[in-house]
Amino acid sequence: MSPVPLAVTTSTKVDDVQIQEARTVAERWGLPFMRRRAKEGIASWLGTKTEALIVVGGDGVTLWEPEGSFGFAAGMAHLRRMRLRAGEPDTFVKVAELRPGNSVLDCTLGLGQDALVAALAVGPSGKVVGLEKSLALCVVVAEGLRRYERGEDSCAVDVLHADAHEYLKTLPSKSFDVVFFDPMFAKPKKAQPAFEVLRRFAEHAPLTPEALEEGRRVARRWVVVKGARYTDDLRKLGLTPEPISRFSDVAWGRVAAAPRR
Repeated sequence: MSPVPLAVTTSTKVDDVQIQEARTVAERWGLPFMRRRAKEGIASWLGTKTEALIVVGGDGVTLWEPEGSFGFAAGMAHLRRMRLRAGEPDTFVKVAELRPGNSVLDCTLGLGQDALVAALAVGPSGKVVGLEKSLALCVVVAEGLRRYERGEDSCAVDVLHADAHEYLKTLPSKSFDVVFFDPMFAKPKKAQPAFEVLRRFAEHAPLTPEALEEGRRVARRWVVVKGARYTDDLRKLGLTPEPISRFSDVAWGRVAAAPRR
């Protein structure tokens, strides 16, 4: 019998509360739940029972696969949010001109970092929707965001398992103030093992001119694209990089929403 692509289980410290939480996660995402005995290892499951596992434990939700593991962490987004609360500028917020009450569609959710920053910038009256094509990453990040203490000054991030290129086509024109793309443009650099797990599950399809135009149709103000500084990826899409710090490896481009027809 072939292994299932993805399943949910508990950590080694099994109790009734954790089992119920793991079952709830499995039901929420339509995944099979695999019962785990106390202190039972999962290494033998990977590649036999399942190709990858979502492990629900007291320390959060982690994705395990034969070559490593990856768990959600707010990381730099937490620091960026602290700086934003202190009145310091954030490049994404500046380029996108985010204001309280705005709506943002993040078409490439990934680790959820920029979505978290946007959620604070638009505030509790705003709206942030994140799309992630990889189900495994979608579950880990969505469940991580669900557990993240965002504060009353921030809206939640609504996470959808969807292909952004297809999802955009289903939306009415002028649905969101800002549409955001952060595709994996550049050649990967050497990274920690956890990030390599992320890369193996992440969507690597390039941002196409057609998707950019769909973003312009859906946006009310801007389509913002994040890329690598020392490449011509943005210019290939007809975007002029915005002025940034000379110390940054990140490039930002934006294009105005399509005119109303």
